[in-house]
Amino acid sequence: MILSGLLLFLCALLAFSLSAICGGGAGLLLLPLLGTLLPGAQVPAALSLGTASSSISRILVFWSQIRWDIVLWFVPPALPAVWLGAWLLSYVNPLYLELLMGLFLVANLPSIFRPASELDSTQSLPKRYLSLIGIAAGFVSGLTGAVGLLFNRFYLRYGLSKEQIVATRAANELLLHLVKLGLYASFGLLSSRVVGLGAIVAVAALVASWGMKWLLPRLSENLFRRVGYAAMVISGLSLLTGATSRLVDTNQIQLGYVPISGGVETKVQWRQSRAIALEFEYDEGFEFEHTVPLTDLPADKQTRVKAISQGAEKVLLEEVFGIDKHYYEAYVFRKGKLEKFDI
Repeated sequence: MILSGLLLFLCALLAFSLSAICGGGAGLLLLPLLGTLLPGAQVPAALSLGTASSSISRILVFWSQIRWDIVLWFVPPALPAVWLGAWLLSYVNPLYLELLMGLFLVANLPSIFRPASELDSTQSLPKRYLSLIGIAAGFVSGLTGAVGLLFNRFYLRYGLSKEQIVATRAANELLLHLVKLGLYASFGLLSSRVVGLGAIVAVAALVASWGMKWLLPRLSENLFRRVGYAAMVISGLSLLTGATSRLVDTNQIQLGYVPISGGVETKVQWRQSRAIALEFEYDEGFEFEHTVPLTDLPADKQTRVKAISQGAEKVLLEEVFGIDKHYYEAYVFRKGKLEKFDI
């Protein structure tokens, strides 16, 4: 516990220090790590404890930079969406949403290499769009505990300076974090372990916030934006890697790759479900295969399978799809020998 707590503190300190440079993203970077220390439904609760502390400290440091007009459009529609996201934690695995978030963030990769003139240009969106952004941010925040850089590009579209982005987003998210903590407590997600790990993240967030006041003025607006887009991509890759790894473990996904006569075969199995295979033969091209029960075969093919499997210890049936072809294969295990039939 001590070692894992120290590792979490160091990672949180690094994540919130990077967050000071790129305008956010600490929560998204910490999601995979917290996912290894807590059950999936409790990760958002621990993360909210730390990010709420970070938001408070940033508001105190940059109070004069808060754009209250944006806060008034953003927060009211976000609050009911937070409740919906937190409520769904009891029924929905947030890993699937993390995968989508990861893909969305990685899609910002081209922005890192855009010319400075395009990167600094902004086309302000109508203020009413902020209500829709607030609903989306509230829902995602309630379900995962982190929004971070996911909506950073929308702040950039409103022409905010780097200090205004940090301050305004902290003001938007603070009330959401406090509401989430109340909801998580009511849903029984705030265990002693969650509070302990959340406190470690909170201390790291407060320490990192001390240096922000002196760091941000030394960054150019262009560098701030470019680093922000880079952080989106890094956070996206972190989410994709962590969520994919946990999905594989949770759902017992098995991936196999084996050479076959005249080609190769890749096979995937999800939990205890039927296996799915993609086979490539050099002379016949790609074929898609999956195991099927006898009852899925047409009546005439069921009769043939019963005839060829007399006295067999085991029979495996596969349905095969290829280019301009569709057929079935039967693998019959009899007296220590394997026979293959196309039916």
